[in-house]
Amino acid sequence: MIEEQLGPQEQLLWAGRPPAGLLLRPAEAFLIPFSLLWCGFAIFWECAAITQIADPLFVLFGIPFVLMGLYIVFGRFVYDIKEREHTFYGLTNERVLIVSGIVRRTVKSLNLRTLSDVSMTERPDGSGTITFGHGSFFPWSFQSAGWPGIKTVPTFERIANVKEVYDLLRQAQRIAA
Repeated sequence: MIEEQLGPQEQLLWAGRPPAGLLLRPAEAFLIPFSLLWCGFAIFWECAAITQIADPLFVLFGIPFVLMGLYIVFGRFVYDIKEREHTFYGLTNERVLIVSGIVRRTVKSLNLRTLSDVSMTERPDGSGTITFGHGSFFPWSFQSAGWPGIKTVPTFERIANVKEVYDLLRQAQRIAA
């Protein structure tokens, strides 16, 4: 997938992918309780509207809230798993590449010469995340949490041997400069 994106003189230095399956992030400490409260209240509202109020307007009013509640409890995890299944990372002698997309392919390309604000977070097992740029609290909180349409900071998320890839990236930046 990454090799299809390479230019004529471009050399692939590293390629990888995010981990498969369910992935819990630090933001889940807030998002899971919030989603359960939201969904629980929305379902309570719908049940009350159906059994006690009998006004179709109240029943209809609650449906979008129940659907949103179900998405934030379950659907966002399914979306995140599917999105990571279709995500590929690449580092070349010229740029960083992130190819992703469930329905349509999106290619994010970051030039090594102009790339700044690169940070690395390493886990005890040697895996970790390389972040390209910085964001505000809101995008970080909901980053890769299965929220379609929210712009996120480009990352190589939870890759194996993150320190080696980070060092390779820094070396490629020095050569490209």
